[in-house]
Amino acid sequence: MKVLLLENISAVAVEQFRAAGYEVESHKAALEERELVEKIRDAAILGVRSKTPVSKTVIQAGEELVAVGAFCIGVDKIDRTTASERGVAVFNDPHSNSRSVAELAMGEIIVLLRRTFQASTEMHGGVWNKSAAGAHEVRGLTLGIVGYGKIGSQLSDLAEAMGMRVVFYDVSHVLARGNARGLGFRELLETADIVTLHVDGNPQNRNLFGAEEFAAMKDGACFLNLSRGFVVDHEALAACLKSGKIAGAAIDVFPKEPESGAGFESALQGLPNVILTPHVGGSTEEAQQNIGQFVSAKLIDYVRSGDSTLSVNLPQCHLEYEEGSYRLMHIHHNVPGILRAINDILGDRGINIERQSLNTRATLGYAIYDINRPCDAELMTQLRAVPHTISVRAAGC
Repeated sequence: MKVLLLENISAVAVEQFRAAGYEVESHKAALEERELVEKIRDAAILGVRSKTPVSKTVIQAGEELVAVGAFCIGVDKIDRTTASERGVAVFNDPHSNSRSVAELAMGEIIVLLRRTFQASTEMHGGVWNKSAAGAHEVRGLTLGIVGYGKIGSQLSDLAEAMGMRVVFYDVSHVLARGNARGLGFRELLETADIVTLHVDGNPQNRNLFGAEEFAAMKDGACFLNLSRGFVVDHEALAACLKSGKIAGAAIDVFPKEPESGAGFESALQGLPNVILTPHVGGSTEEAQQNIGQFVSAKLIDYVRSGDSTLSVNLPQCHLEYEEGSYRLMHIHHNVPGILRAINDILGDRGINIERQSLNTRATLGYAIYDINRPCDAELMTQLRAVPHTISVRAAGC
C-alpha cells in the first residue's frame, strides 16, 4: 500500500510507515490540486499539514484512499463531508504541539510586558534607549485566557508558576487548573492585563474579536492571538495599538497566510511592541516529531484493525484486535436494518461472528466484525451490495 506525505512531514512518520511495510512518497512542499489529483490515485493514505487543501476533487480522485492524516490540529482544509461520503477516515493530532504553543505564548507575554522586542528593534537601528518606562514584571498581573482547552490550560499552569493570576473563558464547562477562575467573556476582557486567544477553528469564532472587544479591554493591556487568523479584526487591532489603547500585541496567525518565502502584508507591520510570527506556534522539532509519531500510528492502526478512535469524521468504533482473527469493516448510512443484512449474509455462508462492534455518528454507521474464516471475493461483493453501504474493507483476510 502507498502513503503520500506532503509538506515535509517528520521523518519519524516516514520511518513508521516503512517499518509497517508501506511504500512512502514524501514531498517537502504542498502540491497544487492538479498534481495532487494525479499523485493520489494509487495512495491508500494521504498525509498533509496546514497548507494543503484536500478538496472534493482530490478525495474523489483517490480510488484507493482509505484515510487522510492531518499532521497538525486543524482539519478545516479537508473536505470532511466528501471524505465521510466516500468512507475515508480523517485523523489529526489535537495534543502534541500544545506545549510548544503554550511556551511561545508565555515567552511572548514576558517580552511584551518588558517591551524587549521594541528595545531590540531600536538597537538594531542603532538607538540605545535604556529605560524602565512601560516595562513590567508579569508577577501579580492577570492573564485572561479565551479558550481553555489543551493549549489554554497548559498556559494557565505556566502563568501561575510565574506568579500570575489567571482567569479564563470557554464555551464549554471545563475544570479550572490550579487557582484559575472562570469568568464571562465580557468580565474577562475588563479584568485581564493580558488577553490571549486559544480558540478552535469553529466557524462561530470567525470575527470573534473586533473594535467592540478591544474597547472593552483595560487601557494599556496586551493582546495575543496564537489560534486562528480569522478570529481577529487586524485593522481594529492596529488602530488600538496606534492610539495606545493596547500597549502591545503578539500575532502568530493571519486571515491570509502566504506560502513560505512569499511576500507578506499586514496592517500590523511596522508598529512598535508588536511581535509578528509566521504561524510557528507549534513549529518545534519536538512537536513535529510527536505529531509524526502519533498520526502515523493512528493511520496504521486504522488500516490494520479499523480502530476509528479520535477520527474527526467517522463514528468512534473500536474492537480489541486478536491475532488470527479475520476482520471486516463496514461503513454505511445510518439507517435501520444494515446489521441484520450483514448478519444474514454471513449466516447464509456458514460464517460465525466471533466479535463485533457498532457505532453511529449523525448520518454514518460503522461496524467492525471478527469472523471465523477468511474472506473471499464473493463475500466482499455481497457485502458491498447491501443497500446504503459506503465502503467495505477486510484486514487479516
